[in-house]
Amino acid sequence: MASGDIVPIELGLTDGDLVTLWAPRWRDGDDEWEAFLGHEDALYGFESVAELAAFIRTDSDNDLIDHPAWKVVAGLAAAELEPDDNYSFDLVGVPELAAGEPDVDTVAELEDTLAMVRNIGEVCELDTVTKFFGSHPSLGALAGGTHMFAGREGEELWDRIGAAVAKSWDDVLDAIDSVVRVPEVDAEAVAVAEAELLAAEENVVDADDAADTDDDSDFEPVDLDEDDADDDDDAELTFWEEVGIDPVKIVTADTEYFTLRCYLDDEPIFLGTENSISVFGSERALARYLADDHEHDLSRISTYAEVQTAAIDGSLEVEVTEENVYVLPGLADDLAEGPEAVDTEQLDLVLELFSDAADYADDDAVERALAKSTPLGWYVSYLLNPDPTRMAPNPPFDAESRAWRELERNFESRLTPL
Repeated sequence: MASGDIVPIELGLTDGDLVTLWAPRWRDGDDEWEAFLGHEDALYGFESVAELAAFIRTDSDNDLIDHPAWKVVAGLAAAELEPDDNYSFDLVGVPELAAGEPDVDTVAELEDTLAMVRNIGEVCELDTVTKFFGSHPSLGALAGGTHMFAGREGEELWDRIGAAVAKSWDDVLDAIDSVVRVPEVDAEAVAVAEAELLAAEENVVDADDAADTDDDSDFEPVDLDEDDADDDDDAELTFWEEVGIDPVKIVTADTEYFTLRCYLDDEPIFLGTENSISVFGSERALARYLADDHEHDLSRISTYAEVQTAAIDGSLEVEVTEENVYVLPGLADDLAEGPEAVDTEQLDLVLELFSDAADYADDDAVERALAKSTPLGWYVSYLLNPDPTRMAPNPPFDAESRAWRELERNFESRLTPL
């Protein structure tokens, strides 16, 4: 979520699903604002994307008119106002979520939905909503992820959240329902938007049909040169490619480390134990360690014995390929400076490392930090998944930079120098 954007969202309310617009916090001079599409005490909701598109094209009296991105949003095609799945919040389904098991998906969905409810409560000044969050501090545990609900104490914490929702959620929902209004929309403008949506759907279908009916016979087969084919057959895999384990280099602000990583059924496994990653100050130090017997998670990989054998006989060379070099310093400062300052290749690589380390530790902290409903997640999504229809993020990016530094600190805390 980047300041300066306006985001289409869907809200599951008592009378059905409605779409509207949400403007995350943005700065205007020394003031900071947050708003929803509405006017005075009313939050506007629409039964269809076509009605939403028609309204923003014809209305000139709502709380988002003065937003710096309003003119851009008002000029979007109707299909571009379809809320992403990440921005669909089922308020009616909250009690069912809170009554379920605290798995990764349930906790994440409940946290995201309650965060949006809190936003609505603050913007619309709903005392009932504010009191709900103020009276139940246990709700804050959702931000800690599933590990907060492990063990006996975790189960009790989850039960307290369920009890809070069971007791007060009807009042919270009633309070939000009471401020939602469905304004009248110009019928002709709705018809235009509906035609746009239909045309967009037909274009998708036509593109899919074209892809399915491509005739490979239109292309003449090309015979490989025999020498080229022989070269491919004779190409030798490196030792590390054969064993399926990669040497990794990690550059931090203070030093550089070396370790090993592989993937087993797409799950990352590092040289380490108990969720801690063993790292070494040089390739030679890593090779010496591998020559001895140690208990660690890589030892259960079938090809690890070949690595140890090579380390013992002195033939092992720890060679790190370019795609396995991760440079951490500078990214937080670049993110603070703005999108043009960020090396997206470096960002993408380091995110891979952070995500692998979190998955290795069975921790969803990185996934939660990069959710599109967070400032950092929205910013990173803009950088790594460019979309010409999206508005460029506007400064300041202090919150995003701080969130990145926290990810960096969490990752480095997993490293155990040996």
